[in-house]
Amino acid sequence: MRRTLQRLFLILVLAAAALIAFAYATAVSEPVVRSARIAAPGWPIGAPALRLLLLSDIHVGGPDMPPARLARIVGRINRLRPDIVLIAGDLVTDKRLATRHYSHQEAVAPLGGLRPRLATVAVLGNHDHWRDGPAARRALARAGIRLLENQAVQVGPVAVGGLDDDFTDRADLPATLAALRRLAGPRLILSHSPDPFADPAPDVFLMLAGHTHCGQIAPPLIGPLSTMSDHGRRYACGRVREGGRTLVVTAGLGTSGIPLRLGAVPDMWLVEIGPRPAASRLCRRTGRPPGTGRQGRSGWR
Repeated sequence: MRRTLQRLFLILVLAAAALIAFAYATAVSEPVVRSARIAAPGWPIGAPALRLLLLSDIHVGGPDMPPARLARIVGRINRLRPDIVLIAGDLVTDKRLATRHYSHQEAVAPLGGLRPRLATVAVLGNHDHWRDGPAARRALARAGIRLLENQAVQVGPVAVGGLDDDFTDRADLPATLAALRRLAGPRLILSHSPDPFADPAPDVFLMLAGHTHCGQIAPPLIGPLSTMSDHGRRYACGRVREGGRTLVVTAGLGTSGIPLRLGAVPDMWLVEIGPRPAASRLCRRTGRPPGTGRQGRSGWR
């Protein structure tokens, strides 16, 4: 009996070790590039579609996200040739299990290598404010990244609003909307947390966010153990449509709390926005019903 219990204990220890090794390997794996095509109301006539690259929750720190790994990811982003890169906050980590903590300057430096066609825009996350908000601002400025704090900026044909962090009660949606409405073109908002999406803003067709890590630990059949959202799993991950508006939530690149991921792989989103294809024109050109052409299959919404 004693030997049987010892063997069972050994099996459990080995299984736990294998699970931890798998979760760490997932945490340091190459980020999945997810894609979406979203129609923007009021798209300027003749303007080409834009490619937006969303990344978030980089959490630069050892062992899973040293600056060298981020630099490799930046190279991969550049090869995707985005028009705009949008960074949804949490640049650093302060997890106790980190083997090394990096300053905001060290964490942000690789992001200076981003080469979008138009601009790189960022907002801060809760970890940035908890660590050192002014240092984060200085690091982003040195890297040539435009930081928005309840502000908005015109980038090509679109108006981009940047909400400050909602999780630490710094978000001011009315101020951000007012700034957006002074600009031209379709309106979108970059936010660290997805929670502000619950507040009606019918003239904002798209919100891009992070913060939830898609749960980070989301076992099969159970799902996310925590989302750090007031809305539970409602805005926890991926693409959400409500009231004619779209929310895209990335799982992020790094980790928080522990350097492990289970059931929530690191990812970033390549979102193409542009005009909705004219159904009648597609029908005349292809002889097929609306939605059966190439763009219909690839997901215009």
